[in-house]
Amino acid sequence: MNESRQRFLALGDSYTIGEGVAQHDRWPAQLAAALQQRDVGIETPEILARTGWTTDELAHAMRQHTFHPPYALVTLLIGVNNQYRGRDLANYREEFGALLARAIDLAGNRPQHAIVISIPDWGATRFGRESGRDTAKIAREIDLYNTANAQISRSLHAHYVDVTAPSRAGGDAPDMLVDDGLHPSAAMYRRWTDAILPVAENALSSH
Repeated sequence: MNESRQRFLALGDSYTIGEGVAQHDRWPAQLAAALQQRDVGIETPEILARTGWTTDELAHAMRQHTFHPPYALVTLLIGVNNQYRGRDLANYREEFGALLARAIDLAGNRPQHAIVISIPDWGATRFGRESGRDTAKIAREIDLYNTANAQISRSLHAHYVDVTAPSRAGGDAPDMLVDDGLHPSAAMYRRWTDAILPVAENALSSH
């Protein structure tokens, strides 16, 4: 591995591990490839994520994991499973804040090298429509979760990228979903990557 390349850590759940897509189609992999195409020296992302994880489950996994800080870039996308399971918003705020503080620490205590990604709206997908659940209520709750994680990101001076809007704009189209009708396809992840790329470039140019 090229020692001149900077380390990239991606933390999250199914949206970060890329449930249903090939490894190179996960958005962290797409992001690293896009950065490399722009002559930004970045390693293949180290991903700590699993389908179904909530904030406390990610925190537990992080306590068990051996990291190799400092990372030049750390991304955090977590919370959809808290909402899906009907978890308390105040609990999410507390646990998300601790996760982001840990992410910043792993970035060498440089908040400008941490990027929070908003929670997509799973209610906008085919699975969401067919789930029998109130999709308007899902959207309202996702917005509340994202208001919370955006506020925490600002308070800790981390970057923030909204992927909720693209998840709602055509996010139910067949080519935007994998076969389960819930998780994003490589094409949807490309939309996310396009949104994250300039922010990641800015983060990596920070000192």
